[in-house]
Amino acid sequence: MALPINAATAAYSNAAKLLGQGQKPQLNQVADLGGGGDFAKMLGQAVQGVVDSGKVADTKAMEMVSGRGDMVDVVTAISQTELAMDTMVTVRDRVISAYEEIMRMPI
Repeated sequence: MALPINAATAAYSNAAKLLGQGQKPQLNQVADLGGGGDFAKMLGQAVQGVVDSGKVADTKAMEMVSGRGDMVDVVTAISQTELAMDTMVTVRDRVISAYEEIMRMPI
């Protein structure tokens, strides 16, 4: 049971690294599976949205530290990032749960 979780965690980590470096993940491989491209594209956009939200929060925090920012903007940006991360973690957990359930199905 630990193997699928480790594999999913590694894939999630690799995707975060790719998006953090500004590289686009190769979604064409998933699109060739027949109709799965839309889900892969949506998932990629969601991860990119979380990364962008984090960058906005970082920018707002740095503006606040330098005296140019507003505390309300910082708190709002951090709250939005926290909500986006919670959503992404929930989606990840449900995908892992669905994968584990599929693996338990008899052949």
